Formats: sequence, structure tokens, C-alpha cells
Amino acid sequence: MLRHYLTLAVKVLLRRKFFTFISLFGISFTLLVLMVATAMLDHTFAPMPPETRQDRTLNVVRAAMYGPSDTSVSSAGFELFDRYARDLPGVERLSIYSSVGVVHSYIKGEKIESSLKRTDGEFWQILDFSFIEGGPYSTEDVDQARFVAVINETTRRKFFGTQPAVGKSLEADRQRFRVIGVVEDVSRLRSVPFADIWVPYTTLQSDGYKRGLLGNFNAMALATDRSALPQIRDEFRSRLDRVELPDPKESTTLVAPFETHFESYARDIGGAQKWASEKDPNSQGWKLTLVLSVAAVLFMLLPTVNLINLNMSRIMERASEIGVRKAFGASSQTLVGQFIVENVLLTLVGGLVGLVLSALVLRAISESGLIQYATFELNLRVFGYALAFALLFGLISGVYPAWRMSRLHPVDALRGGAAR
Repeated sequence: MLRHYLTLAVKVLLRRKFFTFISLFGISFTLLVLMVATAMLDHTFAPMPPETRQDRTLNVVRAAMYGPSDTSVSSAGFELFDRYARDLPGVERLSIYSSVGVVHSYIKGEKIESSLKRTDGEFWQILDFSFIEGGPYSTEDVDQARFVAVINETTRRKFFGTQPAVGKSLEADRQRFRVIGVVEDVSRLRSVPFADIWVPYTTLQSDGYKRGLLGNFNAMALATDRSALPQIRDEFRSRLDRVELPDPKESTTLVAPFETHFESYARDIGGAQKWASEKDPNSQGWKLTLVLSVAAVLFMLLPTVNLINLNMSRIMERASEIGVRKAFGASSQTLVGQFIVENVLLTLVGGLVGLVLSALVLRAISESGLIQYATFELNLRVFGYALAFALLFGLISGVYPAWRMSRLHPVDALRGGAAR
């Protein structure tokens, strides 16, 4: 039966080439946009090296003090984590690292700008970097304030060409570091591990970074297992409630929640757009999920309605055919099944075209360098999303026209009339 449906569907689609072309264009374009957006979201938030343990990793990348008349928002200070984030129950490892800063170097009079991040030794134990040369620095290197550095592949090429970099030195903002490791480039969209150069935070030119609840530092906690994540959040929040603020009259509340990368992004974007609360220590991730879901539904709504209208036109053109088949005993169930198979086949073909176009567009975006070190691709996870979108699109746009077709009375259908 299914083979018969497919054979008939192919013949019908080839017979009405104009409708088929318009339908394929709408389906392909819609899925192209959805797949490009999905691939970019997957590249940003899905677990992949070096963030392979995202299911049990939390970060604090934002801290804010709120008072009656003023709000101070920045990254947290080293002191905040050193005093209140150590020995949290459920934490297997804790890393304290700085936000990315821009440093400058000069080679033969040429100015080179790099992104530098200062970290501890635990940073390399939580994240799973792919080393091309050498290895990471250790906790002992950090404690001894050794001027060692890990650099990415692009920085190696800028400073040393095609030569090995381990054992050589580079200068960044008048500080000289010995390279001990080279890693693969990390996309800028991966804000936690991203940098060009990583060095121990103890190599800062003064120890002023150790003082202050707000500053230029973030924290990353690796939980023993996923079930420990709520405990980590709650315990750190309770500790912050007991923090002695510098000026209680001006600052009454300190908010610095442990969050996933997705939740942190939701807080930043939602706070700027006023649909998420910066003051609320609870997760704002569900709001971003809701916004993305609504946007996807609204984007799919117009082409779905258009495809339904096209399908209705195709049905009316085939009213006589439907009437004859009903007169010879074809059941409504058989006709509905046939039409849904036609529509799903059309949608899958459009999805295949959209998938190919998506791969080409993503490759163009990657090669353009618009997003530093980002490489977008259609992996199995994104392919699964594409297949689900295509099937959903086909079913939604095909069910209503098929139902209308099933209600056509044979006499009315033979006359080209409407359903009763």
C-alpha cells in the first residue's frame, strides 16, 4: 500500500510542476533558516570539546550589587570566589579565571592583538582542550607565579609561523611568557574557554585583584554529578546572603548566580531586552527557551499557512478524480493516507534541498571569519532536528487539507463542488 501511495505521489507532484516548485521553494527556504539557526545554537550551547562536561558544569560570569539608587554590574571579584565559593558541597573541582582581555604584542614593528585569559590550574582539569603541542600549566605553576603560557593554533602561526612553539617565548603587554602548550582554536561563541593566550592569574602585575567583591573574574564549578547542581546553586546563594557589603546604605543585595552557559546567555540577552530579570537569582533560561520557541513557531506559521492554501488548491483541482475514486469505493481513510504521504514526500524533498543549502550557507559563514574561530557544521544532532522539522512541517500542512478532502461527497466532487 505504501509503495502504491509513493508511486502515485511522485506522479501527481510531477504532473503539477508549478505547485510543486512553489511548495518546494517555501519548504526549503523555511528549513534553511531554521537549520542555520539550529546549527549556530548547537555550536554555541551543545556539549563539545573543550566543554564536554556541560551537563554538570556551572559558571558565574556576572555579578551585580543592587541598592536603593544605584546598580553596579560587572564580573565578580577574585575575593568573592576565594572566600565564598571554596569547598562548596557537591563540587568536584572549582576554577577561578579572568574575563578575556585584549593584549598587544609587536613583531618586527607589526602590532598583534590577542585575547588573553588568566586562569588557575583547575581550569585545565575541568575543560577538555585538544593539545597540538605540549600541555597545560599546573596548580604549582600558578602558585609559583611562573610566566608560562598556553596559546592557540592561530597565535602560534602569527608568532612562530610553521615552527613548533613549545619552549619559545612571546611578549604580551610587556610581559614575557614561555610557551608550554598549543591548543586548537576555540570559537568565540564558547565564552568560557575562549582565548588566544592563557596564562596563570598570579602573573598579574599587582596583587590588587585579590581584593574586591566585583572585578574581572569568573568561576567554574564541576559538580560530582548532575544531582548536585541544585545544591551548589542554593549553597552559594545562601553564602552570598551573608556577605558583608562595602556600603550597606548604597548596596543592599549581591547577585552572582551559578548558571549554565545557556542560562548566562539568557540573563544577558534578556536583561538587555527587558524580558529577563537581572536581579532575580533564579534561572532565566526558561524565558529564552520560550522566546526561541515562539519565534520558531511564528516563523513556521506563515509558510505553513501558505502551503495549506496551496494544498487546498491542489485538492480542488483534483475534485473530479477524488469523486471518481469515491464512487468506485475508495474510503476516506485511503484518500487521506494518500494525500498525507504526498505532502510528507514533498516536504522531505524540500527538507533535503534545505539541508544541502544549509550546509553551503554554514560553510560560507565559517569561511568568512565573521565569528572568530567558529566552524559551523551539520552534525547528526542537527540532522535529527532537520528531519523532525521536515516531518512536522509536512504533517501540519497536510492534515487539514486531507481532512477537507475526506469530507467531499462523490456527487459534489464530480461537480467540482466544496465539501459539505
